Amino acid sequence: MNAKTRVYLIFGGRSTEHEVSLMSARNVLQALDRNKYEVVPIGITKEGRWLLTGDPLKALTEGVTAAGGQPVGLLGDPTQADLLALAESAPALGPADQVVFFPVLHGAYGEDGTIQGLLEMANVPYVGCGVLASSVGMDKGVAKALFQQAGLTVAPYKVYLRRDWERDPAAVKADVEATFAGEFPVFVKPANLGSSVGITKVKRPEDLDRAFAEAVRFDRRILVEKGIDAREIEVAVLGNDDPIASIAGEILPGAEFYDYNDKYFSDRSQVRIPADLPDDLMQEFRRQAVVAFKAIDGSGMARVDFFLERGTNRIYINEVNTIPGFTRISMYPKLWEASGISYSELCDRLIQLALERHADKNRNATSV
Repeated sequence: MNAKTRVYLIFGGRSTEHEVSLMSARNVLQALDRNKYEVVPIGITKEGRWLLTGDPLKALTEGVTAAGGQPVGLLGDPTQADLLALAESAPALGPADQVVFFPVLHGAYGEDGTIQGLLEMANVPYVGCGVLASSVGMDKGVAKALFQQAGLTVAPYKVYLRRDWERDPAAVKADVEATFAGEFPVFVKPANLGSSVGITKVKRPEDLDRAFAEAVRFDRRILVEKGIDAREIEVAVLGNDDPIASIAGEILPGAEFYDYNDKYFSDRSQVRIPADLPDDLMQEFRRQAVVAFKAIDGSGMARVDFFLERGTNRIYINEVNTIPGFTRISMYPKLWEASGISYSELCDRLIQLALERHADKNRNATSV
């Protein structure tokens, strides 16, 4: 048997954030200790094929398809709780004492509970939040309702359906103006995407057409949210039943708001870690981050994003990201590094948390 823990690092995927996943996975691949882990990179193409990548660095640089690889799959069958080769030429990995799946899949089909459901069906340990937290955290409208129930403050918002927009856009625009009392700006965003994909800041009513046209490209549920004149504060959370929060950091956007390009490609945005906050506010952000994490039944990891309103110092929770970015400029690993946990140690802890949660889940009776 292989004494090392085998880690299946899953990246790519069918999401608009496919390229971001490649960047995140590169850093995780470099950080995992080869003395402790046998790392097996599994790339998912944009079409959804799972490939055992023979050249992971090429896959992470040029894309999963460019790297070739052998097709593999995972059955939702706990008696076959490992990858299956789908071609006779696929290399045999051999048995392993312990297997952990490490999905680094941002957005749809990775962060939304879908792959977590497959991993649960196969009864294998995996890093990060479970099905419920992943799906709820992905849907900004549902998450906000749970945050409010947990006593947290959210910015005024309303959810619309793509069907309603396509049937009667004039009625939707009138409702937006009525809901927000004619006050702009508002943000129009797909309810189920991350990395600020599909988001538009709308300053005038006449710009709603363009904003909705962009958002409905990506989702059937559209969130419209009041714009808050605020600082953007982020906190990282780590743990299962007893999660801990990092110090808070602040994003200083290079663009008008922290959009996709600003997050991953531009050098214009700046990060301030720790955020310039009085101690009482710093501790309040950390407290609220844990409350939000527990409100969606989070496990493993999440990054919690807040707004701090200028002039009032009122805290609004924005969202919880259950598979936060792991790129070289991503806040989640940076916040933990500033809090005393290195990138490599963070990966270790996430794997241990996955094993702990899996063991706890397997205590559940499955028959009466």
